[in-house]
Amino acid sequence: QVQLVESGGGLVQPGGSLTLSCAASGRLFSSYAMGWFRQGPGKEREFVASITWTGGNKYYADSVKGRFTISRDNVKNTVLLLMNSLKPEDTAIYYCAVRLGGRSDNTKSPADFGSWGQGTQVTVSS
Repeated sequence: QVQLVESGGGLVQPGGSLTLSCAASGRLFSSYAMGWFRQGPGKEREFVASITWTGGNKYYADSVKGRFTISRDNVKNTVLLLMNSLKPEDTAIYYCAVRLGGRSDNTKSPADFGSWGQGTQVTVSS
């Protein structure tokens, strides 16, 4: 069982940058595909980005493509989300999760992910 802890959130001005980190404990982290999701006030949890276990394939929501970059370090057991050109609509709690076995690489459904972390708050405001 993998346990996940997110960090790196905070308050940032529009146009600014933040890097979120997801630290994983447990065995076989390097064999899991990982994803980032977010949930804004009054909204459903939505897909942000995902990365395969090798890091060779990455997938992004249209709303963040070109601004966010997902990466992983299988030695340090971490997944990062670099967020540039932040907008007020990026304000949300950000979660990382493990993609469940047998799901498509490009799935964007929260139901295809598990072992959710507790989340980290990102607020974009002037």
